[in-house]
Amino acid sequence: MTYTAQDYKQGTPRWCPGCGDHFFLASLQKAMADLGIPPHETAVISGIGCSSRLPYYMKTYAMQTIHGRAAAIATGAKVANPYLTIWQVSGDGDGLAIGGNHFIHCLRRNVDINIILLNNRIYGLTKGQYSPTSPRGFVSKSSPYGTVEDPFRPAELAFGARGNFFGRAVATDNQGVMELMKAGQQHKGTSVCEILQHCVIFNDGIYDPVYSSPGRKSNAIYLKHGEKMLFGENNEYGLAQEGFGLKVVKIGENGATLDDVLVHDAHAEDHTLQMKLALMNNEQGFPVALGIIRDVESPTYETCVEQQIEDVKAKARYHNFTELLETNDIWEVK
Repeated sequence: MTYTAQDYKQGTPRWCPGCGDHFFLASLQKAMADLGIPPHETAVISGIGCSSRLPYYMKTYAMQTIHGRAAAIATGAKVANPYLTIWQVSGDGDGLAIGGNHFIHCLRRNVDINIILLNNRIYGLTKGQYSPTSPRGFVSKSSPYGTVEDPFRPAELAFGARGNFFGRAVATDNQGVMELMKAGQQHKGTSVCEILQHCVIFNDGIYDPVYSSPGRKSNAIYLKHGEKMLFGENNEYGLAQEGFGLKVVKIGENGATLDDVLVHDAHAEDHTLQMKLALMNNEQGFPVALGIIRDVESPTYETCVEQQIEDVKAKARYHNFTELLETNDIWEVK
């Protein structure tokens, strides 16, 4: 069958006008239609938070679980039914604070689910407390004098947990989100897709440099496997190696040529360069990396569990209760 976004839509979204969740939801539904996986073979699972209301607006199997436990429920669902396509939706608080333990172990196990991390660097549902991704010094209702903590950087956490797929998109970038969602689903294993979005009430404007299309041309770089790392209005800038790090060069200035620009390798087992790309930011004079940063194949958890069960079955002396009774010594009592 051919599906449209309408086949995945349900209900009326209840988020604040202008919230990034609206943009992301529309892009996700379009990506699902392009993928062509039937709604009845799809499950959307979330925890608690503004973004975790998303399952209510999906005409698929859906479940809003408890705070921070979406990855655990998603893992159980995938192991029980490996043929189900699962999308786990979490905010930065739900996914990385109370849910941080489940997040890293899901990646370590490489369960074949798609983790969507909607990162607005704030707790929106509970009215504006700082989150695990809020920057040091951030002033909020729970840190009126500024936080004294350093934040998680989702890419760093994902790579440290031996994640094999990490990508990033901006909520307002429909095409970028769709491409990332489709790539995440086609990857076999845990995919982590970080979506940068604004909370228009409690943390508006945090991604302003890349939130508009013109801004992304100047302040972001779209990474594509096997292609030169170029960015700018006319692709006049590129990323080159400098010692063990990176630098921005302008083609044609200071002797820089296209040959100096690095080629993106999303499939490299060694994630050293991928990590450097993922951690770039505008404050340090670098563009924000968008697109697929890492995409490496590895055995998936549920496939290995299924194979282990079959291997044990094949070696077992008995396979049901009747065989169990008749395999060992039998005494007849008269």
